[in-house]
Amino acid sequence: MFKFVQRLIVWSILAAILGVAILVFQLLSFQHGNIALPQQPTIFLIKSGSNIKSIAQDLSMQKIIDDPWLFILLAKVKGVETRVRAGEYEIKVEMTPEELLEKFTQGSAIQYSFTVIEGWSFRQMLAAIADDPIIEYTLGDKSDEEIMDLLGYPGEHPEGLFFPDTYRFPKGTSDVDFLRRAYQVMQKHLVREWSQRDSGLPLQSSYDALILASIIEKETGAGFERPLISGVFIQRLKKKMRLQTDPTIIYGLGENFDGDIRFRDLKKDTPYNTYLHAGLTPTPIALPGLDAIRAALHPAKTEALYFVSKGDGTHHFSATLEEHNSAVKRYQLKGRK
Repeated sequence: MFKFVQRLIVWSILAAILGVAILVFQLLSFQHGNIALPQQPTIFLIKSGSNIKSIAQDLSMQKIIDDPWLFILLAKVKGVETRVRAGEYEIKVEMTPEELLEKFTQGSAIQYSFTVIEGWSFRQMLAAIADDPIIEYTLGDKSDEEIMDLLGYPGEHPEGLFFPDTYRFPKGTSDVDFLRRAYQVMQKHLVREWSQRDSGLPLQSSYDALILASIIEKETGAGFERPLISGVFIQRLKKKMRLQTDPTIIYGLGENFDGDIRFRDLKKDTPYNTYLHAGLTPTPIALPGLDAIRAALHPAKTEALYFVSKGDGTHHFSATLEEHNSAVKRYQLKGRK
């Protein structure tokens, strides 16, 4: 009886070894064998939140691989079962399951792009994101406060905090992921630029710089003018003069702005009325680009305290009120009193 038990144990061990050997052979054959595509090439989508099991099952259902269990085992053996990334992937017929797994874990998905425009308001940006066919819109009608909570920055006012740029991303990217990335890019630029600012500026923090940059962004579309616009505002802040800038009036009016600023609008008491209130506005009024941020932190050396639109996208700058009134008469009133 004892010898029978010994033989049984030996045969069990041998069977186990043989089973492992067969499994290893199968895994190696699967790992280095070509996948079987129904068509060439194939676009395969990994949805956000997918795990290796659901991915393997989808691959099998689409007849890209024959054995989903071996694909899962391969991912576990390589230690990458939790590193697959969401997105659309182009799969070619000559690929092996090993190369396929490497493609999924390196995140080499098909990339799409979305451009955040300099000067957009936060709500304009959200509306554009909602209309984008690739970004997954999940925010619905959430308030600004709820959105910042979701991003992980509770208590922050969202205006101005997202960097205008062209972003590339895979399909399946959510609006929350997109916004978080744009926020982090803005913080990176702002920290760097603030550390290199000119000395003696009447700005207490990088957030003050962001506010000023947003006003500069809305004041002119002529890039060469931004440092001059900044120089005027810096001069006014130093002299405790009100900024008296129309874009802040427009922002304060919100949906009540109908396209024209009237005299009564200049008298409307909002926190953003820089004709009534001294200093900077409580928050930025738009998303400033890098040039506007740099202009805010490196203003032109100027004696000018005033500027007026010339009607061609540029401005006339004046050091005295008399000169400014003359420029207003010339460019705005067309010679009228």
